[in-house]
Formats: sequence, C-alpha cells, structure tokens
Amino acid sequence: MAKNLKVVLLGYMASGKSTVGRVLAERLGIDFIDLDDEIQKNVNKSIPQIFTEKGELFFRKKESEVLNTILDRKVGFVLSLGGGTPCYGNNMDVISSKTQNSIYLKLNVGSLVNRIAAHREQRPLVAKISPDDLPEFVGKHLFERAPFYLRANHTITCDTKTIDEVVNEVAAILL
Repeated sequence: MAKNLKVVLLGYMASGKSTVGRVLAERLGIDFIDLDDEIQKNVNKSIPQIFTEKGELFFRKKESEVLNTILDRKVGFVLSLGGGTPCYGNNMDVISSKTQNSIYLKLNVGSLVNRIAAHREQRPLVAKISPDDLPEFVGKHLFERAPFYLRANHTITCDTKTIDEVVNEVAAILL
C-alpha cells in the first residue's frame, strides 16, 4: 500500500516538514522529495538566489509548476512543501485534488520563532528581520497562512513531540 501513497507535508517554515518527511519516507520505504530542492535543481540556483535575482513572483510560478509536475507524475513519495506553497495560486486546490494525504505540521508561534531564529539567515523571508521583530512577523504570517494550512486532510500539533512521535502519528493516519 505505501508504494502508491502520495503524502504531502505542509506547515510554516521550520515546522519540521523535511525532517519528518525524510524519516517517514524511510519508514514507509518510499521516496522523499523536498519541493525547494526540486525547484533549485530545475532553476539551477539556490532559493535565496532565485528570490534575489528573479524575485518572489518568478519563484512562486516555478514552485507551482514543479509541484504540479511532481503530483502528476510520481507515486510512492513523501513531499515536503515550502512554508508558503499552499498559500499561492491554486496550489492548495491542486494538492487537495491529487492526494487525500495532506498533513499540516502545526506549531505555535513561540516554537516556530525558536526554530527559525537559529537559522534565520538561510530563510529569505526572515533573513533581514531582527530577532526582536521575529515573533510579531511569524505570528502575523501564521495568522494569514493558517486558513490554507487548515485545508489539509489532517493536522498534527507538534510543539512538544519528538520527530519519532510525529512520524508515528503520521504513519498511523496513513496506514
């Protein structure tokens, strides 16, 4: 059964989508795909380079294109989305129509800020935001994005859970 699964993990930046996705894919014996990695391969530039050189609009169009390609052609995978992916264009409609296994990894603002602060410079949307302004930025952003995230088929609250606990909870939903 797992060989035919299409699992899509979504949530805010630093919510653990890639980490959980890798462990989950290994446990299920299927491929792990990171959407940002696929976009970088497609454009042959890093995400920060794409944002700087081509702009966010170009990035969002490419993101939708690569997302559709993956969902149309591949089976047997866990796909980790970028934090903003569900919120642009018709991406959430596409995700909903092409899999019943979308899972929102939900964390509160404090947990997200703690995770983001450690690697802020690697994240284009928050790289120039001061540590003092980060909680307000994340809170506002999360409030704007929550309606999209909540359209996922399942929501898992991850604040106090280990990676293994989250993976076990996702696996229990899927199998």
